[in-house]
Amino acid sequence: MGLSLGDYVVTEAGFGADLGAEKFMDIKCGYGNLKPDAIVLVATIRALRHHGGAKKEEYNTASMERVSKGFENLEKHIENCKKFGITPVVAINYFPADTDEEINYVQAQCSKMGVKAVVSYGFAKGGEGTKELAQTVCDVIESGINHFKPLYDWSLSVEEKIKTIATEIYGALDVEYSSKARTQLKQIAALGYDKLPICMAKTQKSLSDKESIVGRPTGFTINVREFEFAAGAGFIIPILGDMMRMPGLPAIPASEHMDIDNNGKISGLS
Repeated sequence: MGLSLGDYVVTEAGFGADLGAEKFMDIKCGYGNLKPDAIVLVATIRALRHHGGAKKEEYNTASMERVSKGFENLEKHIENCKKFGITPVVAINYFPADTDEEINYVQAQCSKMGVKAVVSYGFAKGGEGTKELAQTVCDVIESGINHFKPLYDWSLSVEEKIKTIATEIYGALDVEYSSKARTQLKQIAALGYDKLPICMAKTQKSLSDKESIVGRPTGFTINVREFEFAAGAGFIIPILGDMMRMPGLPAIPASEHMDIDNNGKISGLS
């Protein structure tokens, strides 16, 4: 509907370009015959500090060392976008603790990869703070430089499709299957579902299947614990590593710290 009514349609593919973006490109675009013209890859200096080794209490502490080390994670996500035939626009989602030195470094490194990185001030300035980002994305679309292509052919075997995603997108060396998963592979083939696309269930906190491994891990093996398949929706779900399918709420919900006074002033939102 959006494509039939608007000049531009923006959709969120979910957190983690190794997860949401890959699924959008390989599943949704396949079923919808969609050919995206651009990708906006959202990054934060805080996240780069995290991937550079910062602890939670240090996320708001400026550190060129951590940002430069953590950039390898963003670098991998940029490379992944290019595997789909699209050079992304990086949106640096600004936080008050970000320094000019850190931002300039990220923009310079992105530029070396042929990627434009734009600072987005949407949280502080609303639409006015995202004008440069919007214009940059429109310029990329109108230039016609991107030519979308899926990562894999649905006709490949389930194992081949999983290995393609694991090695090309996550950077894994290999894939291992539990005995339960191997039994389920036979069931999937017997039911005729083996030509469906793959919808990986994996932690969003790491390129690997272990959330504690930050940055850009190499030489690792992902482990397929078990399978589910959504026959109606039309995809196979490999469940990787030790992860919760439906993470629960925290013991103390954020709403416990929110309040509004008699003058209508709200506190505790961030």
